[in-house]
Amino acid sequence: MNYITCIGLIAATLTTISFLPQAIKSWKTRSAKDLSLGMFATFCAGVLLWLIYGLLNRDLPIILSNAVTFVLALAILILKIKHG
Repeated sequence: MNYITCIGLIAATLTTISFLPQAIKSWKTRSAKDLSLGMFATFCAGVLLWLIYGLLNRDLPIILSNAVTFVLALAILILKIKHG
């Protein structure tokens, strides 16, 4: 693994785990009322497209980070839709 891939993996890890506190809070409180539905829906669509892009280019940092980010953001989006 070269240093560029390492930088990509570190960046991907940091940006991906940034969603974890919000996902945990929304899950525990069963509330996402203060979050924008439009923003999260748009964000999920963008992350899904990044994931597809990463898969098409076989780019590991992009695939891993966007797969995990999509799952976390989708969980928050589902909570937003279910619990307002």
